Amino acid sequence: MELSTKESYKLLHEALISAFPSQRHLAQFIEDSLDVNLEQITGINPDNQLVLELINFLDARGRLNELVEAVSWSNFKSPEVDAFLGKFLDSRPTIRRTPRTGQGFIEPLLVVADALPLHMVLIPGGTFRMGSPDDAPERTDAEGPQHEVTVPTFLMGRYPVTQAQYEKVMATNPTTEYDTDRFVAPNKPVVGVTWYDAVEFCDRLTLHTNRQYRLPSEAEWEYACRAGTKTPFYFGKSITTKLANYDGPNGDYREGTTSVDLYGIANAFGLSDMHGNVFEWCQDYWHENYEDAPADGSAWIKGGDSSLRVIRGGAWNDNLMLCRSAFRLNLGPGFGPDAVSFRVCCSAPKAF
Repeated sequence: MELSTKESYKLLHEALISAFPSQRHLAQFIEDSLDVNLEQITGINPDNQLVLELINFLDARGRLNELVEAVSWSNFKSPEVDAFLGKFLDSRPTIRRTPRTGQGFIEPLLVVADALPLHMVLIPGGTFRMGSPDDAPERTDAEGPQHEVTVPTFLMGRYPVTQAQYEKVMATNPTTEYDTDRFVAPNKPVVGVTWYDAVEFCDRLTLHTNRQYRLPSEAEWEYACRAGTKTPFYFGKSITTKLANYDGPNGDYREGTTSVDLYGIANAFGLSDMHGNVFEWCQDYWHENYEDAPADGSAWIKGGDSSLRVIRGGAWNDNLMLCRSAFRLNLGPGFGPDAVSFRVCCSAPKAF
């Protein structure tokens, strides 16, 4: 595909301006999707100048096709993007690999000004042992029996849904019902959300983007959290309050939520904030243990207690044991406490 022509430059420029009207959104896209720091590019104001500088910067380094691939997956609907893709690409979207977070995309139709965008990370399919072994320290009966589950490829939010993202979609922020200093900030996870609120968010985002968003199944959540590890945490056998937000005996107790990107670290799949900060809703009904659990990664909504849903991950006010990859707890779907949030998933393109 030849892009070094005046016409193609013009079409690419118009597509980027249309897809990323916010400089903050474009800057985050550049950093996460292309591993390019904004400081490497001159002429950052106004936005259209940034786009031109970006095109020239990548073209000079032979990386313009990477930008094209990223735009092709954006799924942003506009005449400018359609014109560009229609001329230079086939109709099938692709996902490219980024050095920092693996494969994924930033949702271009959820623009949240200067806050963090919704960054979806591709979770490669595979088989893992769900639950914890019988001799695991602090294990609960609900974590067994350990069993093999094969999870298909899917995409998951790099972070829990933030307050800025939630308010953009739902036109409200339930977190404001709690202490402002401890909980309220655009990049902190939204709390005070019931399971029904989380499902409604996914439904509205689906309508807005024409992409099928949903909550993760419990198996997907644990598989994504572990990211190939077998230890209690994806960091290893233990964690500290320098790595996650929880009530640690020998560290900082923050007494509230923290920004989802505070620690600046991720697991092998590119996911952050899976241990502590907030529990996260899953699709599944509560079952007391894994007897007869699905082995295909799907949500377990047969049998069990339909009046309860699964939450995972531990929270800011929990001890270390509750933040383990295997730990599972339940909560009524109509409750929305200050320690529970959610992150979203969607299916990967059929090519993957």
